[in-house]
Amino acid sequence: MNAITFDTLKYANRLKKAGFTPEQAEEQASALSEVLEVNLKELATKADIAMLRQEMVQLEQRMTIKLGTMLTIAVGAMVALTKLL
Repeated sequence: MNAITFDTLKYANRLKKAGFTPEQAEEQASALSEVLEVNLKELATKADIAMLRQEMVQLEQRMTIKLGTMLTIAVGAMVALTKLL
């Protein structure tokens, strides 16, 4: 997984230049760093997406087989009923 870096010092210095106190700037940078770290852990990777895509293909194949089986049974039942009547 690719790491995304967040320069907390650069961000804090920018906030200080904008008028934040050093304490406010440092706390803001620390809080934003934590939020980014937590949210980045939840991002899907290309491997995650490829795995889900493969699972969807397998699900589609299973559903097609089940639908085909049900259709075959229904047609067989209709044929059997027409021969009985």
